[in-house]
Amino acid sequence: MAPGIGAPAEADVLLDEAIGFMRGAEVAVLTGAGVSTDSGIPDYRGEGAPVRTPMTVQAFLASERSRKRYWAGSHLGWRTFGSAQPNAGHFALARMEAAGNVNGVITQNVDGLHRRAGSRHVVELHGGMDRVLCVSCGQHYARQAIAERLAELNPAIDLDTAIRPAPDGDVEVDDVDAMTIPACTVCGGILKPDVVFFGEFVPTDTFQAAASLVRGADVLLVAGSSLVVNSGMRLIELARRNKLPIVVVNRGITKGDSRAAVKIDAGASETLVAMAAALGA
Repeated sequence: MAPGIGAPAEADVLLDEAIGFMRGAEVAVLTGAGVSTDSGIPDYRGEGAPVRTPMTVQAFLASERSRKRYWAGSHLGWRTFGSAQPNAGHFALARMEAAGNVNGVITQNVDGLHRRAGSRHVVELHGGMDRVLCVSCGQHYARQAIAERLAELNPAIDLDTAIRPAPDGDVEVDDVDAMTIPACTVCGGILKPDVVFFGEFVPTDTFQAAASLVRGADVLLVAGSSLVVNSGMRLIELARRNKLPIVVVNRGITKGDSRAAVKIDAGASETLVAMAAALGA
């Protein structure tokens, strides 16, 4: 099939072709950052996205200074995540699930917006930024509670001015050594957002839950993901082995384009809304 979209007429043809695969079928959905850009959350891999050096789990666990720097930057990032609202694409997927068109959503995002939009069967491959866990005893905390503790522990630091976005998409922190970071109130252990860091693997039970959705579907729809992350490509390969048609909706090239029955080079929100309307959701 065509690897992308050209003229508007061609876009309509590809959309109709995708809907033809989805009509009367159970659709498993895999989403990436492109689904949340309309909610104001940046896509760190899309065209024009800033280059950044991610925090690895090895650095986070090995160095208190790295943890201080991470939590400082994460405190700034949480303001964006905490205030973001689901967009039309999130709501369209929730409607399709309620109507029986979608059997569940597998997401690479950590923003929790699918759940907030009303999707009931959501597998968060990389965890959720709204949760924090102790790496020693496994105690879980609400992220907002940790944000409040961070502010309480650093009354002399104006976190609005001490933490600043840098041109490369990272953050600059004034006097990171002066910061105090929260510890687990149960065992005193290291607290970490309940997300998969670089250098970590997706938990086995989480990936199996995602794989189960794909195996139980007739079609795999990928929306807003460049499929650079290996966990997404593993699900694409599972769908291919099970002979599922794969529909990819993403602005720009993805690693899954050659495996797609249909590739729609367009924004996720408007395309998902159009799909939901065509399917009667």
